[in-house]
Amino acid sequence: MNRTNPQKKAKELARLLRNERPDYHYLKAVFRHLRTELNVQVDSKTKSLPEIPTEEELKRYYETVWTGRNTQDLVIIKTLLYTGARVSELVNMKLADVDFRRCQIRIEAGKGGKDRMVPFPESFKEVLSIHVKDMKVSGATYLFESSWKKQYTDRGIRKILQKYATAAGLEKTMSPHKLRHFLFTWLKKQGLDDALIQPYSGHASRQSLEIYSRLSLAVAQEEYDQAIKKFPV
Repeated sequence: MNRTNPQKKAKELARLLRNERPDYHYLKAVFRHLRTELNVQVDSKTKSLPEIPTEEELKRYYETVWTGRNTQDLVIIKTLLYTGARVSELVNMKLADVDFRRCQIRIEAGKGGKDRMVPFPESFKEVLSIHVKDMKVSGATYLFESSWKKQYTDRGIRKILQKYATAAGLEKTMSPHKLRHFLFTWLKKQGLDDALIQPYSGHASRQSLEIYSRLSLAVAQEEYDQAIKKFPV
């Protein structure tokens, strides 16, 4: 099949459309209808569901973490569990980012370069505040730093998580990604709407973005506070 060079075809289409002064949304709609007219099927790959621990596995895992009596490891894992932060976001959290009044942590330049606030439960405030105080006394900048006063790396956090999975005798690995998905799956099971979960998850759903952008974070926080009281750890 002989086809016109795509760049040349684009120039031909540009001549037809220039007088319309099209913007992105107009062009998007035009080409959506064009696909329909030409009966062009859009290839879509089904995303595999992330493997997440069961509640029983998570309780067993957390019991091992708690028995280890390493306060910083405990706070790291609970922060991941409660906030759903990505590991790259966790290692960049600063002490100044914690808002104890609102029970939120600010994430600067998360995925896509966007800032957002993530919640933590009232019950976690006391333990987290003690950790923050200790880190300030030691002269730290970041919420989590190693004993050598160095910022943690993604790899370092992953090693900590896997250490406890091995100690707990879990057959599956444990990662920040799995803890993140456990939280959002669990919140979904508690009846929280996607539109309430999204402001904290950092996901930008193409279909729901307009709805999400209108939601008040205060509403999402209230729903989160009620649901997190039943969290398994």
